[in-house]
Amino acid sequence: MKKFILFFLASATIFTTAFSQNGSKPKEDVIIKTNGDELRGKVTEVSDDQIKFVYSNETVVYNIKKTEILKVTYASGRIEVFTKVALPNEAGKEARIPAPVASAESHHNKIAILPFVLVKDGQPTADVMGEKAQNECYDFMSKHAGVHTIMDPRTTNTLLAKAGVNKQNLSTYGMDDLCNILGVEYIVDGIVTINQGMATSIQSNYGKVSTTNNNSAKINGSSYTTSQQTYQTSLNLRIYNEKGENVYNQERKAFLNTQDAYITTLHYLLKRTPVYSK
Repeated sequence: MKKFILFFLASATIFTTAFSQNGSKPKEDVIIKTNGDELRGKVTEVSDDQIKFVYSNETVVYNIKKTEILKVTYASGRIEVFTKVALPNEAGKEARIPAPVASAESHHNKIAILPFVLVKDGQPTADVMGEKAQNECYDFMSKHAGVHTIMDPRTTNTLLAKAGVNKQNLSTYGMDDLCNILGVEYIVDGIVTINQGMATSIQSNYGKVSTTNNNSAKINGSSYTTSQQTYQTSLNLRIYNEKGENVYNQERKAFLNTQDAYITTLHYLLKRTPVYSK
């Protein structure tokens, strides 16, 4: 019996020691990077644009940019997300480049204008036409910005290109994603539709009076016909906020029948948006 008690106490001591050693093992902070790498150790400092990190059982301090970090799971169990990862596109084959998460304050009162989509007789036009409408919108809004800051179209298009956003995949991005990429509170988006209407003909007559040998009058007339093409134009103007919510959506047919009639229609609609200032 005595031997059994001694064996039991020895076993309990070994079990307690092993449990104590495992239980006292310090927990680690776990960093998941945007490229999928997992780092384990200790986050020692978090600044505006980077964190300082030390691997477990090491002393070297590494500086890691926040834009390279997806999230950090701290030893306490708290999770902090640094980078927002967009979903794959509709084909499900290509992963998008994650966009840095900027603070709401840095977005406040900033507006970006996307290149407009111009559809003529059912076919999308060249990019240059959409950028022309984009610049028309920028010129007008800049004169009536009020407290808002209107991003220059060249800057907008450059930021989109750097983020891998183009005409072909633009529709696969949410407006909240685009606001985040561009660092703005609002995005203006527009579609211009132009269809050929009826061609009108105008006939003009001119007459010249001449005198004959018997002093009688003779009228020599001539005429020519000109043809003028008319167009039916409509504009759909939309504004989204950084949450992806549609805060303005209006469509209007142009009163004039020229190809550039969308410009006056654009001005009309912009005056009625919540971001317009006299």
